[in-house]
Amino acid sequence: MFKRMKEDIAGVFDRDPAARNTFEVLTCYPGLHAVWLHRIAHALWTRNARLLARMVSHFARWLTGVEIHPGARLGRRFFIDHGMGVVIGETAEIGDDVTLYQGVTLGGTSWNKGKRHPTLEDGVVVGAGAKVLGPFTVGKGAKIGSNAVVTKAVPAGATAVGIPGRIILKEPDEPVDEQSARRQAMAEKIGFDAYGVSRDMPDPVAKAIGQLLDHLHAVDGRLEGMCKALSDLGSDYCGKDLPTLDDHDFEPLKDDQPETVPPLTEDAASSERQG
Repeated sequence: MFKRMKEDIAGVFDRDPAARNTFEVLTCYPGLHAVWLHRIAHALWTRNARLLARMVSHFARWLTGVEIHPGARLGRRFFIDHGMGVVIGETAEIGDDVTLYQGVTLGGTSWNKGKRHPTLEDGVVVGAGAKVLGPFTVGKGAKIGSNAVVTKAVPAGATAVGIPGRIILKEPDEPVDEQSARRQAMAEKIGFDAYGVSRDMPDPVAKAIGQLLDHLHAVDGRLEGMCKALSDLGSDYCGKDLPTLDDHDFEPLKDDQPETVPPLTEDAASSERQG
């Protein structure tokens, strides 16, 4: 028991730079107190002392602001930072070295008996205010963004963000394929920010923009073919240059640039004075 308590304290120092000394951790970290009280409640729960287990859990909730059902299974070095408002359901399972921030809910989406809460594998980090709802698995080393609402499985090493939660895979070393290179070239040609089709965007939006760029690329190729055919027939129609895109039109308004407001007309000014 004392070995695991030492591990818990060491885990706080590893994941919270604000922790200064052991005494401070022992006395001022409600997330740590909630985990320790849960271990007592869980031991009672597994020994069929269910009412006493719920009473210990209720006391922990009153003391720390963290509600952990006695039936939940917690791994080693589990750390709840700040703690207030965290809710962990009965059938939730949490692996080793998992970190939760304030306001996190590991909840269910059904009133049926059986497994109805999520499983968090080793090394998962769940940001403040996130809701992870349902009997699925969040893979090893995955991250849930703050205020995300996740209702589907998250692969190992991935990040889920937004409402509903969308998956962003971590593939930094993936080579750029031919289609991606073509989309990048078309985006640059029309003055579009290529970041708009990166993996950091929600999938449906990125897919739609990618298809739009593919369509523009096909139209561009067809126009070049038509221009070549017209040139072969002696027409100079395609000798005209296309209008250029002014980069200034695509720049965001800076803080030090006041918005230009068109002057009021005489009728508008008169109406405003009367109002």
